[in-house]
Amino acid sequence: MKTLSALVCATALIAAPASAQTKCITTTEAKALTQVALPAILRQTGQLCAGRLPASSILRQSSGAFIAKYDAASDRAWPTARAAIVKLSDPAVTALLDSDYARPLLVTMIAPLITGRIAVEDCPTIDALVTDLAPLPAPNTASIVVTTLRYLQAEKAKGRNVAVPNLPLCPGSK
Repeated sequence: MKTLSALVCATALIAAPASAQTKCITTTEAKALTQVALPAILRQTGQLCAGRLPASSILRQSSGAFIAKYDAASDRAWPTARAAIVKLSDPAVTALLDSDYARPLLVTMIAPLITGRIAVEDCPTIDALVTDLAPLPAPNTASIVVTTLRYLQAEKAKGRNVAVPNLPLCPGSK
């Protein structure tokens, strides 16, 4: 569950500065933001967990078909993710987001924030979760993260004590 929470946090951290919390993004935009961050999060989690997992672990594969499908999905998702970031950000950021450096910079800043929360004793559980998700298309993994985020936000709204990132999802959006 920590991995799913970490992935959910990635989405939240990429998206919104505190000043933009009155704006919201659609589920599609949240999935795109998640998709853009996933390859770096998976790679860094594999590096963090290398000492706790066998060499054959899917998380330890820094190249190959598994990570390539996440890289390709990230590339496809970037235009939508970029638009979501523009929507949530100060208009002054728009020009920066047009730069070829914006995406790598954002991902480089976000992934360590997520993977830095992972306890190495959780690596076998994280590896099992990622292995279970591996057969799915990469966009499905992003969908699971965003659906989980929506669920956690709904639980918090009911007054339940749930730690959940404050990603401004538009109510009822698809």
